[in-house]
Amino acid sequence: MDNCIFCKIVRKEIPAHIVYEDERFLAFLSSEPLSVGHVLVIPKKHYRWVWDVENAGEYFETVKKIAHAQRKAFSTEFIMSKIVGEEVPHAHIWVFPSKEIAGDKDDLAGNAKKIIDCLR
Repeated sequence: MDNCIFCKIVRKEIPAHIVYEDERFLAFLSSEPLSVGHVLVIPKKHYRWVWDVENAGEYFETVKKIAHAQRKAFSTEFIMSKIVGEEVPHAHIWVFPSKEIAGDKDDLAGNAKKIIDCLR
């Protein structure tokens, strides 16, 4: 999709704080975070809805991997997720720590580094 903002992020036409990437999925920090370390996990291939993604189990395993890294990075057990799909017409899952977690939610570079370090 030429005009899809998430497809542009996948193609690296728009900068993003990417925390994870493999051949099928990409995870990056939200530019409008609800909390510290708020990540969006998307399929690289354009799908309108999460429910249309092929091999959804792999998708959710990727989400799980991000959630576990966030738990370590922000010293919390309370990681939430949300699937709505209204904001951008590209399948995406929000994964984010509780809003009560201390930290600067707007420090995208610093929060990305914390998550990346915990994925290694």
